[in-house]
Amino acid sequence: MFCGDGTPYFFDSYRADAVADAALAFLMGSRDRNRPFFLFVSQLEPHHQNDRGCFEGPIGSKERFAGFEIPGDLQGTEGDWRENYPDYLGACNRCDWNFRRLLDALTQTGELDHTLVVYTSDHGCHFRTRNAEYKRSCHEGSVHIPMVLRGPGFRGGKRIAAPVSLIDLPITLLDACGIPRLPHMSGIPLTEAITGRREDVVYLQISESHLGRAIRTSRWKYEVVAPENDGWRDAEATEYMECYLYDLVKDPCEKHNLINDPAYTGIRSELAELMKEQMRKAGEACPLIRPMEQEGFLERIERA
Repeated sequence: MFCGDGTPYFFDSYRADAVADAALAFLMGSRDRNRPFFLFVSQLEPHHQNDRGCFEGPIGSKERFAGFEIPGDLQGTEGDWRENYPDYLGACNRCDWNFRRLLDALTQTGELDHTLVVYTSDHGCHFRTRNAEYKRSCHEGSVHIPMVLRGPGFRGGKRIAAPVSLIDLPITLLDACGIPRLPHMSGIPLTEAITGRREDVVYLQISESHLGRAIRTSRWKYEVVAPENDGWRDAEATEYMECYLYDLVKDPCEKHNLINDPAYTGIRSELAELMKEQMRKAGEACPLIRPMEQEGFLERIERA
């Protein structure tokens, strides 16, 4: 880790603890408590350690979480979750513990009740069960992440079932602070999700492992990919091919891809139009979306 001036930040504890310690030093330090503040605490855990090829929880995680319950989307799959999941759970547990420390600090300073706190992640993990890496896919393991909000406008412990997106967070924070949003900003304030005034769809842009676009509603997951485009180089495409369709009510673990099932032709057509609408809203050109035609195409995507 590095300080703001670029010098290394040395620590001798578990990294998530050290990051939280730095945040606590700010919260409990000599700042002016009458001035508003914005604190972004970015924990690397529970991310896969790219330089070591594994997940790393606190010491003792492998033993403490060895008897984990296998999530439904991992059951019967390959991947590397068997050796990594206990450490993954250990890292998640430690992040939760450190989050509690931050809330306790805000309680001590008397700021908790008038501070909006957001606890979330940028992506999940499928443990190489959907493709050759960990996160760049349309599947729930990658995109269905936790989000907890507490503070003005978010009290009472209500759980929202409607899909929401990270793109909704900036204007949610601005609205909570009474700051006008900029005209070009996307997203919907999450206060509207509480009252039910929300469109039942979120839009996903997938890169690197492949160039893809997906939508998720309360029932359906639908992805299209650009087989001739490079997921690292190309930002968008003019032509996509259907790749995945899941009924999340009947198949929440996404074990049955319905994209080639003729019984769902009408659903695919409706979702393709909804996809194009979301693309337009995101400022993308309206592309051609065609049925899967290339033999072995799905296997190629899942090897990427």
